[in-house]
Amino acid sequence: MTLQTEIPRENLGSLAAKALRHKSFAAGFLVTLLVAGMAALSFLWTPYDVTRLVISDKLLAPSAVHWFGTDHFGRDVLSMVMIGARNSIAVALVAVGIGLGLGVPLGCWAAARGGLVDEALMRLNDLVFAFPALLSAIMITAIFGPGAINAIIAIGIFNIPVFARVARAGALAIWPREYILAARAAGKSKALITLEHILPNIATLLLVQATIQFALGILAEASLSYVGLGAQPPMPSWGRMLFEAQTRMAQAPWMAIFPGMAIVITVLALNLLGDGVADILDPKSRRRR
Repeated sequence: MTLQTEIPRENLGSLAAKALRHKSFAAGFLVTLLVAGMAALSFLWTPYDVTRLVISDKLLAPSAVHWFGTDHFGRDVLSMVMIGARNSIAVALVAVGIGLGLGVPLGCWAAARGGLVDEALMRLNDLVFAFPALLSAIMITAIFGPGAINAIIAIGIFNIPVFARVARAGALAIWPREYILAARAAGKSKALITLEHILPNIATLLLVQATIQFALGILAEASLSYVGLGAQPPMPSWGRMLFEAQTRMAQAPWMAIFPGMAIVITVLALNLLGDGVADILDPKSRRRR
């Protein structure tokens, strides 16, 4: 990934035009918008009530009545996929927010202070990296029990060192620059320099990393739900839908196909969106186009 160290000087209209012409960004943005719209719609309406069990309608194949078919309890799979999108997006969004809110200040502080503070924070980051989100969730669940909140905490904790490293790397590349030295000579504190100069110049890096971590958050939430550590019944979740479908693949493959496609399409769209953002906001990329 190319390190962004200068704020783009183009206006929003020019960037919007470039974004619309960028195929990766346009495709990723459109699909992400559709998934987000589906999740938002689920707050107001779903084709069927997912908490209502209709055993007489169990394992119905996709049709005009049930577009995605029904599961072993007679629940509408399309309605469950819609609500599962809401849960996955919520968990990933809050977890990324935790990573940004705690990791970025730590990374900027480490870059500004240097020395023992920088070394200690980076070794602490390495320690957190040694415990993946799934392992952290298992430990948290052993203490507090399974649930979406614990999944958010586990994924959020794993995101903190990721954003800390990105913020630190970007800040370290900017601190030796002449305008930073001039700001220090003018008597500005390191905290003020970080707020006025460092953070605006690493915003692109953080934005791209946020889209990547959002996609990874979707996968992590699905993984945790698959092993029973995410959202609990009767709240649908893409990961738990896959778990419930694994013993019925021959009898009702649609139970796994549609939530699996939802995960793949959403993660792919977010990765395309992140690549597009990196290309659009990278000055070197813009000069090549």
